[in-house]
Amino acid sequence: MTMPGLRTAVTVTAAAALAVGASAGMASAVSAAGAGAAAGSCRPGTLKVTTTDAGSSQVGMSHEGTYLRVTNTGSSSCTISGYAGLALEGAGHTALRTTARHGDTYFAKDPGAHPVTLKPGKSAFADLVWTHADASPAPAKYLQVSPTGSNAHSVVAFDHGVDNATLSITAWSATLPGAS
Repeated sequence: MTMPGLRTAVTVTAAAALAVGASAGMASAVSAAGAGAAAGSCRPGTLKVTTTDAGSSQVGMSHEGTYLRVTNTGSSSCTISGYAGLALEGAGHTALRTTARHGDTYFAKDPGAHPVTLKPGKSAFADLVWTHADASPAPAKYLQVSPTGSNAHSVVAFDHGVDNATLSITAWSATLPGAS
């Protein structure tokens, strides 16, 4: 069980994270996804992942961020919860060892894992933040995002140097995560 404000860190390789489907820190997302096709959980094939600045800049004190947006492209409402599975890829889509921290980010307060119902065409958001102070930067070119913590994932362009290949992310929310 993940409690609001509690940070969990899980180190995974991109291939292992998606092959296994999730890590211990993403247990709530996995149980929601696994429990759920009959209960209205979003099916991976009906979700589209993109990044967006949502009209605001997230840059400061060697931190940078963007929002992940997951949109229901299906024809019926569905529910997601928890945290997205994340894995960095380098040039040629090579897997990079990735650490994902769940909770508050430098720019936003974590809403905590909770169900978010998406009507067709509607989106949920998570704040994604990393540092770039040249502390062993991982040369990321792409980001794998598993919205439900399952094996299914999207790959989005992500051309950033990410210190120690460490990302911070909030849980999915029906609105943009607010300032912390």
